[in-house]
Amino acid sequence: MKNPLSIHQKVSFTTACIFTAIAPVVGYLSIGLAPVIIVGGSAIMALIFWSRTYLRRPVDPEIILPLFILTVAGLQIHIVEEYLMGFAPSMSRLFRISWSEKSFLIVFALVGPVIYTLTSLGLYYKIPIAGFVAWFIFIGPGVAEFTHFIFPLISPDLMPQDPNPITAFIGGTKIPDMPNFYFKITGNYYFPGMWTAILPMILGCMAIYRLLLKKQESNY
Repeated sequence: MKNPLSIHQKVSFTTACIFTAIAPVVGYLSIGLAPVIIVGGSAIMALIFWSRTYLRRPVDPEIILPLFILTVAGLQIHIVEEYLMGFAPSMSRLFRISWSEKSFLIVFALVGPVIYTLTSLGLYYKIPIAGFVAWFIFIGPGVAEFTHFIFPLISPDLMPQDPNPITAFIGGTKIPDMPNFYFKITGNYYFPGMWTAILPMILGCMAIYRLLLKKQESNY
């Protein structure tokens, strides 16, 4: 029989559920549907795995903390490529969403590192909600990066036959220089972030495997 959750664990679980419900809605209202599918799906999967593992039995920091830091390091390298190659405007053209480079930088280059730092501290002290954030990073910005290999095969919503960058207003926001990476038009199989997407993917998969293996070992 499983031990009942403590007050601290219940608060963490409630917080994670609220995030899982609200984050996709906020993302949809501010950006659009396509990225929300990835974020929302990752949050749901993270909630399931976290509630069955770290929430009830926090993993020792010497196991999960290096995995998290390495995954975040791979993710940050990946984000550099995304920014330099125009990931945000490329996504805007691909899915007709208003994702500016400014909002991309605020979320991933400024707010993101703050969250990663606080999560690392939380994992060190075995704070339950930190485990949820870690699982979300392992699954979302980790495993889900495989989508970069699919994006070049999708016809953009905005002027798919034009290989040149375009500027347009989307949802009242001016998005300049939106490039076209549609493989059928460019003949070049690439999408911003694709070269380094494998870094957080591999590290995220390693972390998930190690954590699930640890859970299995603890059941014996």
